Amino acid sequence: MYQLNLPSYQFKLRLKGTQKEIFDSFRKKYVVLTPEEWVRQNILQFLINERKYPASLIVVEIGLKYNGMQKRADVLVYDKQGKPFLLVECKAPEVKITQNSFDQIATYNKIFGVKYLVVTNGIKHFCCLMEYENNSFKYLETIPFFE
Repeated sequence: MYQLNLPSYQFKLRLKGTQKEIFDSFRKKYVVLTPEEWVRQNILQFLINERKYPASLIVVEIGLKYNGMQKRADVLVYDKQGKPFLLVECKAPEVKITQNSFDQIATYNKIFGVKYLVVTNGIKHFCCLMEYENNSFKYLETIPFFE
């Protein structure tokens, strides 16, 4: 798989027919190992191991409805009070992060209202602190540690 701009982690991989699969400990099943899935699994490990986010507060591929359409957010982290705290949008490493990526996560955030938004392709990571009182945001240099 791709070399990402994240620490290296160990994963359970298997071959099912001709397709590689990776075990997702959050969904408790093997899923097809696409480039985007590789980024998702690595950013999940980064959040848990490097930024100390409790795995019990993380949900993967959470469904949401927006304008009557069913959508799925890649990763949602809750705070200790059970409120949405951090939202992550993952792209494959070869996908350039564009304004469309930020528009997508901003749309999802209309439902969740999180404190932090993260967009990553595994190579580049962007994290924004939402400043709702000013109707603005501030880019951070890194993804914050769990509070």
